[in-house]
Amino acid sequence: MSKLKNTDRELHFFRHRLAVAGGFVLFCFFLLLLRFVWLQAIKHREYAELAEGNRISVVPVVPNRGLIMDRNGVVLARNYSAYTLEITPSKIPKGGMEAVIEELATIVDIHAKDRKRFKKLLEESKNFESVPIRTRLTDEEVARFTVQRYRFPGVDIQARLFRQYPLGAVAAHVIGYIGRINQKDQEAIEDRGEDDNYIGTNYIGKEGVEKKYEKHLHGTTGYEEIEVSAGGRAIRTLSRNSATAGDNLILSVDIELQKVVEEAFGQRRGALVAIEPSTGDVLAYVSMPTYDPNLFVEGIDQQSWDELNTSPDRPLVNRPLSGAYPPGSTYKPFMALAALELGKRTPETTISDPGYYILGNHRFRDDKVGGHGTVDMYKSIVQSCDTYYYMLANDLGVDAMHDFMKPFGFGQKTGIDLDHERSGVLPSTEWKKKTYKTPGQQKWYAGETISLGIGQGYNSFTPIQLAQATAIIANNGVVMKPHLVKAIEDSVTRERTLTVPKESYRINIKPEHIEIVKQAMVGVTKEGTSAGVFSQAAYESAGKTGTAQVIAMKQNEKYDAKKSKHEIILYCATTNAHKRVNGGLQPRIHGAGSTERT
Repeated sequence: MSKLKNTDRELHFFRHRLAVAGGFVLFCFFLLLLRFVWLQAIKHREYAELAEGNRISVVPVVPNRGLIMDRNGVVLARNYSAYTLEITPSKIPKGGMEAVIEELATIVDIHAKDRKRFKKLLEESKNFESVPIRTRLTDEEVARFTVQRYRFPGVDIQARLFRQYPLGAVAAHVIGYIGRINQKDQEAIEDRGEDDNYIGTNYIGKEGVEKKYEKHLHGTTGYEEIEVSAGGRAIRTLSRNSATAGDNLILSVDIELQKVVEEAFGQRRGALVAIEPSTGDVLAYVSMPTYDPNLFVEGIDQQSWDELNTSPDRPLVNRPLSGAYPPGSTYKPFMALAALELGKRTPETTISDPGYYILGNHRFRDDKVGGHGTVDMYKSIVQSCDTYYYMLANDLGVDAMHDFMKPFGFGQKTGIDLDHERSGVLPSTEWKKKTYKTPGQQKWYAGETISLGIGQGYNSFTPIQLAQATAIIANNGVVMKPHLVKAIEDSVTRERTLTVPKESYRINIKPEHIEIVKQAMVGVTKEGTSAGVFSQAAYESAGKTGTAQVIAMKQNEKYDAKKSKHEIILYCATTNAHKRVNGGLQPRIHGAGSTERT
């Protein structure tokens, strides 16, 4: 017997289920609507910016680094563009770097030195930065990689600006060089608040004026907004904020004069500084031996670094700036000037020189056996009489000498526009107390004063200090700050601004006293210790030669120059940059000195 269906009941349940399902659907639509409102209304700006960010990439535009030129417009540092093959470590699977490099080597030539440099740069760089594995790619290498780029995620070709020093080692200690930014450089940039301006920049000045004038040379970074595809490929440039190139540096150096001097040094070690007294322009600045700054631009290889760093000739040492030496007899004109100014001598005052000076139980020998006979001030400078200045030093005393010499720049930094300048030592009783610890060491002894008179003892000055002091005499007591960069040229307007527009100060010296010393220095080159060198010169010159010992010698031992290695230190003050004599380039010197170091 069959049961009758309860149609009304079933219809009731169906309608109930339909209502529940409909309510659920409506609830889901309501949630979707809320989400839609949330995304399209409340979060519209945020997600629109994210979407735009995926579509648009902001790329820094690295500015052209400023040029470096000599005083006559000869380019000493310039830029050129080349392609580099770069790897972004963060995009390479962990442990897969070597495999990627091996694969790349089948397409582009990658040598052992490239791998070593890459490894070194990888240690210094941040993980998200791209690091060059090969630089200066040829057009053929660029084409070969481009075809197979899809195989190498995290590897790309970049067009980079490179620094070049067309004259190589000439004036390397002046120009310096640039190198890749390391962690220390990055921290310094951040401390100065300039990190935004160095986005995309890989290189920074490391030495010379490249470092000292980094702020001027670098320029201002620009930006480009580029539309990119989902694969990260550039489609088109939407907007551009152009970079501003760095300022150009106009050096005071005459590079032709610089070449002449460097060639004259040959294989000898030493230094030369030539200053124009009226302006403070450094016309020639030589430290020999020198080095090729191009070696450092892309990261110097280990072999070249070892050769430079372990050489007994120390080519990386900037001798005019950081080499401090006893000035020797080149100090005598300043001693004579002190004697005149302080009233200890007149030009006519004479001494009888037996070839030595005795103080207590110690005999201070003159370089001429038997002495120079009767000596006045003129003769003391022209023939470089030691005995005259032994006596003078004893009469003046160490503190009087210190106070007179200090305004000439001895024992203090000149402020020349290079880093790492040494101050040297201009001794005094106070200096000795501060330098030494025990009372016995701190005491100043009379015998120590005597040797100061001939530029020995504790005297220790840099060649740039001696050059500046000579320039002050040539400039009649007017002090001009020595400088290597004469002017800074705006890259846009080409307007030039002098780095040293006026004198620093004046030393109050009687003109007649300076003239007496000058005439004696002229006598040195006409009839004195350097007469042979200047006998054929077509111009008048003035100077003072000197020899200083920096090796330990036993008491009363005679110095034998043939047994010692020499270092030649030259400095001069010039009235003109140069003049041509008999078809050749010759320095025109008004006050010069040289010292030979052993």
